[in-house]
Amino acid sequence: MALDVETLRKDFPLLSRVVNGRPIVYLDSAATALQPRAVLAAMDQYYEQTHANVHRGVYATAEEATNRYESARVTVGRFVGAPDPAREVVFTKNATEALNLVVGSWGRANLSRGDAVLLTTMEHHANLVPWLMLSEQLGLELRYLEVDGQGRLDLSSLEHALEGVKVVAVSAMSNVLGTINPLRHIADAAHAAGAIVVADGAQSVPHLPVDVQDLGVDFLAFSGHKMLGPTGIGALWGRAELLDAMPPFLGGGGMILDVRLDRFLPAESPQRFEAGTPPIAEAVGFGAAVEYLETVGMEAIRAHERELTAYALDAVEERLGGDCTVFGPPAGEDRGGVLSLAFRGVHPHDLAQVLDQYGVCVRPGHHCAKPLMRVLGVSATARASLGLYNDERDVDTLIEGLAEAGRLFA
Repeated sequence: MALDVETLRKDFPLLSRVVNGRPIVYLDSAATALQPRAVLAAMDQYYEQTHANVHRGVYATAEEATNRYESARVTVGRFVGAPDPAREVVFTKNATEALNLVVGSWGRANLSRGDAVLLTTMEHHANLVPWLMLSEQLGLELRYLEVDGQGRLDLSSLEHALEGVKVVAVSAMSNVLGTINPLRHIADAAHAAGAIVVADGAQSVPHLPVDVQDLGVDFLAFSGHKMLGPTGIGALWGRAELLDAMPPFLGGGGMILDVRLDRFLPAESPQRFEAGTPPIAEAVGFGAAVEYLETVGMEAIRAHERELTAYALDAVEERLGGDCTVFGPPAGEDRGGVLSLAFRGVHPHDLAQVLDQYGVCVRPGHHCAKPLMRVLGVSATARASLGLYNDERDVDTLIEGLAEAGRLFA
């Protein structure tokens, strides 16, 4: 069913703002999405009626806080198809911390000098820098899948690249190109070669139906704030048998069964990876965000954003022609709603400032993907990214602002 965007927009208070005399046009969901009232209300209610630390007290509100926190874990896990969400979902600060957890715990315990890790040149720094850090410490061999001329991964030599590889780390959807990678194909090939697969789902989980069992991955990291939830919380899904065999990532309270002066015994997963007081209110908000997305329907969200992406790509080509380049694949099944723009010789920051005068919010910069910027032959882009609350009028305003930039910098 088509989304009723006009009605949905009323759920997002920030969209009522006026910026520089114009209604705000929020096209920065790839950086962080807006929150609906249901998420804000859930967090307010928690603080007003329940607030207490979790897994510690036995008084009524403490037990209620623990129940709400663990209920959010199950809600988030079921959203991505986790077979056993109560055991397989670890709450983290964000997707970056989730990926660092995998590298620092699984990687350090299972990799040694000379072991090979396969990455891609389109990775966000969060799924690249931790592996670079571990490689510096252990002496790993890092290999890379390249990006072709249309912004897709070149998988023609995948089997050869996988020879001797222990782990494959790959983005489910590029935050620069919008490319939706064929994770199942990659995962099947990786497993056949004896490797595990670590997927960065920060851009995919908010925008299309995701089921970890269908994808065949071993770990999936994603962030609450990119999927209508609050900042300060993310999640790592991992296969139970892998999490159970991993050592703790951080030490302290809440992650132990017993401590003596000469040794400690960690708790079972996922608690062993959640040292200290967790982001409780944020977990409640995360759960509420997932429930909101489920109510709208991920199939409907994906269909809406696919159609809007096609409209935007066509509009750029028809109205701006060769003045504007949009990096990434053409509209289709493997394209998400991320439009990284290069407009003539205009610097992306200048472009973003002109667009701001039209109330349009885009992100200029390298998008934490500097190696990919070098592949594309640019230092930065201006990125417009779509969400369920955007419509054709937002795209039209974007085009209007880009045309004005063209006049100003003629």
